[in-house]
Amino acid sequence: MAIPITIDTLLNENVVEWARIEFKEGWNPETTLKTIAAFANDIDNWGGGYIVLGAEEKDGELVKPIRGLDSSEIDGIQKELLRYCKFLRPAYVPQSQPVKYEGKHLLLIWCPGGYERPYLCPKRPLDKKSDKVYYIRKLSSTIEATDADRKELLGLMNNIPFDDRVNLSAELKDLKYPLIQNYLEEVNSDLLKNDDRNTLEKLAKNLRIAYGPSEYFKPLNVGLLFFSDDPERFFPYSRIELVDIPDPTGQGMTERFFRGPLDQQLKGALTYIRNNVIAEKIFKVDGQAEAVRVFNYSYEAIEEFVSNAVYHKSYQIHEPVTIRIEKEKIEITSIPGPDRSISDADIRNYTMRSRRYRNRRIGDFLKELHLVEGRNTGIPRALRKIRENGSPLPLLVTDEDRSFFSVILPIHEQFRNSGEEPKKQKKRRSREEIRHLIIIALRQKPQSMTELYASLGYRGNPSGSFVSCVKELIDEGAVTYTEAEKHSPMNLLILK
Repeated sequence: MAIPITIDTLLNENVVEWARIEFKEGWNPETTLKTIAAFANDIDNWGGGYIVLGAEEKDGELVKPIRGLDSSEIDGIQKELLRYCKFLRPAYVPQSQPVKYEGKHLLLIWCPGGYERPYLCPKRPLDKKSDKVYYIRKLSSTIEATDADRKELLGLMNNIPFDDRVNLSAELKDLKYPLIQNYLEEVNSDLLKNDDRNTLEKLAKNLRIAYGPSEYFKPLNVGLLFFSDDPERFFPYSRIELVDIPDPTGQGMTERFFRGPLDQQLKGALTYIRNNVIAEKIFKVDGQAEAVRVFNYSYEAIEEFVSNAVYHKSYQIHEPVTIRIEKEKIEITSIPGPDRSISDADIRNYTMRSRRYRNRRIGDFLKELHLVEGRNTGIPRALRKIRENGSPLPLLVTDEDRSFFSVILPIHEQFRNSGEEPKKQKKRRSREEIRHLIIIALRQKPQSMTELYASLGYRGNPSGSFVSCVKELIDEGAVTYTEAEKHSPMNLLILK
């Protein structure tokens, strides 16, 4: 049974978090079985993980050249793997596939989170009388569960995330073969090989988007959200609603609904925003060869926040993701709000890091399509793009009950009162204009204080007002020095 991700994608494209990949130089039944059990228990709802036999890791990096496995031993390893997995309670069998990477033979083992977790694993698989314990993953290590971990694991019994549950009201035919095929082509999956022998049922099994005995084989919710023509048949209002309000009175307001498979509605909404909302202005700065280019909004930030809204909304709550475009701001809202483990201070400081994911399978599919970031890097990336454009930082809003979450993106200062033509650059600039131009200039290249002052069209030594603006940006974390000695004339300023 093929695995729906290539070895090249797994190792090179950061689609799967590094902590979810375990490298083993050779076949060791005991350690491998414990890692399989830990991934199957999936205590953090990350979606399990992958084991790569024939390669090793050191200090978080893949060791090269890869040694690989002897091709003649791979078949025997797979047979032993099946035999040892029978020692797990309840029964659990991962999917394995021989692969080649950089000319070396490897065995890739996919261990998705199990439906019947938690799983017990013998401490010593070769000893029939061995005690059985629970194993879990902590960061990139497999460890024996503590008493607290065991209680948490037992609490996960029958607590399967909504997107990973069987949908009893749907039939296998509700999953559309062409949609699955298009997805596999986009992620360059090995499942496309021997496609003439791939039935809908086989593909659904391989992608784990359906589950059950042959006489009652049903789609999972995640399969219906990505591979049915109309997910709203099963999950009302699972769509994106965009309203464009160019005038506060509502005159000229337009509404657009983006429906269909999650990835298609997400791409449709983002394409509309890129083509109809994003605008650019170009300014000539005195004494500088390069023109200054700014956008009304950072498209990359919008892309991140809209994708996260689709990823993290609850599909058990029948409310859409909404995007409200007003004259000087964009507001993106999803329901419900962030997990209560994320404090109000975390939200204010943009340090939202979730240990648990509401929709782990939805996240896996969106990551493979490169529509969302992994490892809690989405918001930092969005903030970086906003700062690079010189835009105001967003406002993150929720309520005490965490019933909703909104991201409000203010328009760039240069686009306020956008009906007016841009005025010619005044000789005397405001502090906000100086701060903005500093950021734009540093986007071109790192510069010393003197070079930066000259690039903005000034002459002589940097003025006190200019130095004060630079210091403010450093204190805010937008700009930093490349060297510890700040007063060195060779020291360069860079965007953080």
